[in-house]
Amino acid sequence: MHKITIAIDGYSSTGKSTVAKQLADWLGYVYIDTGAMYRAVTLYAMENGFISKEKFNKVQLIEKLPDIHLEFRKSSPAAKAEMFLNGQNVEDNIRTLEVSEFVSPIATVSEVRKKLVEQQRRMGAEKGVVMDGRDIGTVVMPEAELKIFMNASAEQRAKRRYLELVERGDTVTYNEVLANVQARDRIDTTREDSPLKKATDAIEIDNSEMNLEDQFHIILQLAKDRIAGRV
Repeated sequence: MHKITIAIDGYSSTGKSTVAKQLADWLGYVYIDTGAMYRAVTLYAMENGFISKEKFNKVQLIEKLPDIHLEFRKSSPAAKAEMFLNGQNVEDNIRTLEVSEFVSPIATVSEVRKKLVEQQRRMGAEKGVVMDGRDIGTVVMPEAELKIFMNASAEQRAKRRYLELVERGDTVTYNEVLANVQARDRIDTTREDSPLKKATDAIEIDNSEMNLEDQFHIILQLAKDRIAGRV
């Protein structure tokens, strides 16, 4: 069967990863969570004292980039791929609100973006890939046959993220999560290197009032059309 590359971009907490995983599973494609890669670098920076609420030592982080090794691994063929940082499974560690607070500043560093974009392009070179992030359709895979740009109100996104964190057992407030979502939007859209923006040929989907099932079927139909050459 003809295979394509699918790029899913959009704001934080719009459910990009959820629908990308669903789509990859249904199509038998490889799913690449680029956000997890930036989160892993952020975790490394936090653990090594390069970034905190008081400081951000970009120079030290850049010097240590060659020491950061990222890999997606599956515990079994049916399991989801999990993020490994220098040989350690950090899948749970990178999903905290603390990491979320610093991931956008880390992503503004051009040297970090260059390192990760190179890896992402290698991962997606064979097609049959669903990749989600902030700059997949504009920078990483501008030749992708299907580009989706996901959006939703900040309040709706914060509500979803808050419920997700509470379910995990994290102690957070809705206002904290909303402030984080708004701060990430501001940084993501205004950074100099590869700011978050909709590709000119991307299809925008606002899922503020959409459930997961409807969203999946809309995007799946778009993928089927591209694969079949109907569009």
